[in-house]
Amino acid sequence: MEGLGINVSTFIAQIVNFVILFGLLYLFAYKPILRMLDERSNKVKESMDQAESVKEQSERAEDEVKKRLEEAGKEGQGVIARAVKAGEDARQKVQQEAKKDAEALIEKARLEIQRERDEAIDDLHKEFSDLTIEAAGKVIEQSLDKKAHQDIIDKVLEESEALKKG
Repeated sequence: MEGLGINVSTFIAQIVNFVILFGLLYLFAYKPILRMLDERSNKVKESMDQAESVKEQSERAEDEVKKRLEEAGKEGQGVIARAVKAGEDARQKVQQEAKKDAEALIEKARLEIQRERDEAIDDLHKEFSDLTIEAAGKVIEQSLDKKAHQDIIDKVLEESEALKKG
């Protein structure tokens, strides 16, 4: 091999050196680098898993928020429906009370009108009785014919109206 310009002892020393260097690199560089790459790969995988977990939690939270919003909407509609019903009930109650009050006022007015009518009739009877007695008294004082009798009644009525006005 010397013809090729290769020194066998140097060549063997170089091969031994290369094998030692390769063994040392394998032990001190390659394994730590592989271990470091494996750790980095695991960290990346854990981060991806955590990101996926966070994404799932976010989706669950979003679904929960949607459900709660729907429940709140339904509850709000229920509250509105109850408020509308309560308002309607209150309105009906007020209408019924107003109707009762109106009926009571109408009945009271009817009774008052009836009382006033009865009083007016009583007053009319008294007045008519007074007029009749007065007319009879005047007729008894004078025995007159039919025309004179009518004149006396008319005179008494005129005097009665004059007394009312004056």
